[in-house]
Amino acid sequence: MAEPGPKSRPGLLRAVLVLASGTALAHGLTALALPVLSRLYTPADFGLLAVFSGTLSIIAVASCLRYDVAVPMPEHDDDAQHLVALSLACACLVALALAVAVVVAPDRIAQALGQPALAHYLLLLPLGVLAAGAYSALQSWQIRLKRFGPLSRVRVAQSAASAGTQIGLASLGAGPVGLLVGYVMNSGVACLALGGDLVRARRRLRLSRMRELAREYVRFPKYSTIEALANSAAIQLPIILIAALAAPAEAGHLSMAIYVMQVPIALIGTAIGQVFLSRAAEEHRAGQLGTFTVGVLRGLTKAGLGPIIAAGLLAPGLFGLMLGPAWSRSGEMVAAMVPWFALQFLASPISMALHVTGHQRRAFLLQAASLLVRVGAVLAAARVAPGWVTEAYAASGAVVYLFYLLLVMISAGVPLRLSSVGDRQGVLVTLVWTAAAAALAALISALGGGR
Repeated sequence: MAEPGPKSRPGLLRAVLVLASGTALAHGLTALALPVLSRLYTPADFGLLAVFSGTLSIIAVASCLRYDVAVPMPEHDDDAQHLVALSLACACLVALALAVAVVVAPDRIAQALGQPALAHYLLLLPLGVLAAGAYSALQSWQIRLKRFGPLSRVRVAQSAASAGTQIGLASLGAGPVGLLVGYVMNSGVACLALGGDLVRARRRLRLSRMRELAREYVRFPKYSTIEALANSAAIQLPIILIAALAAPAEAGHLSMAIYVMQVPIALIGTAIGQVFLSRAAEEHRAGQLGTFTVGVLRGLTKAGLGPIIAAGLLAPGLFGLMLGPAWSRSGEMVAAMVPWFALQFLASPISMALHVTGHQRRAFLLQAASLLVRVGAVLAAARVAPGWVTEAYAASGAVVYLFYLLLVMISAGVPLRLSSVGDRQGVLVTLVWTAAAAALAALISALGGGR
């Protein structure tokens, strides 16, 4: 296959830099707030947030019946707008059904989640699901139009609103509900910022065309919805189980560790993934998807593997120092999660290749297996080695994402060899990051920073 033309790479790089810069600033704001939040809220409070956000994420990822994922794919923008409207209609119906459930049986739902204290806050759940589903659909519309600048600015507003709400409510003595409201605010602010296009287009929307597109893209609710549920449940359900089987504080430590490890993934991986999605269908139609994917994988290796490894080396010494002594356990968890997140960093941005190439069934089977492996690992560890439940969860994540990466590469037509993932420059950059982090970790240990 021929290499992408000379104009494609600058366009890709520019789009990635625009998204990454906004994400970097957004995470910078969150990073500044994190030492404050870790002292205003306890690990148990963060554990309650982990169960709430995990439950919300499992439901929200399927709330649009995955029509939101199809938005970048039609040839005409009018059809894409109808898919956005269809996605929002589905999200409203799911949120309405969930609202009825939490009003009728809040205590029963909270007990099923293993967190009776959550019953007081469950009314936030349908609101959060609606906001998250709507944000996903509106974000897909912006990605289709390659409006990466507005997306970048919205991310900054999301972080500022979320952290500001959480700090403000904590200072008023609101308790853990401050974390939950701030979490819902994150998607809510984005919906307000991105919803203008659909409001202006509402007169052009036709119910008959929405029905036609619902049938045309029926493979997404048919296959991708269950796949997305399995994927989200594979990540979130073990955390909910850990909170119930171990303690909310352990889930709080785990959620903090996952957040910190998600920073390099969100900073670079998510930006590259969204740009990949905006061009994958076009590259596939041109017969260039395999070559395009190889270039993306090599860019990911250069940009992110080093920071992920560095985070794992530095976290045990820095967490207690930066966030307070109560959070040292989270640093240990980060070190255990490095293989998982390194493989996720490579696989997730190119995962939409499965959908672009029509392999929804393959993606579903992978996510179903992922759910079984990860939940099974937690339950087995809880029975055999209760002190190693979190480590078992981390190991299962590495296994799952290794197979995920291999399957996506096969589907995109990428050769299964190391040179497809990285080149000499990528290896050198990763080694420099690793050496620098190891030296700094040794210095912190010698100075007693980990105590």
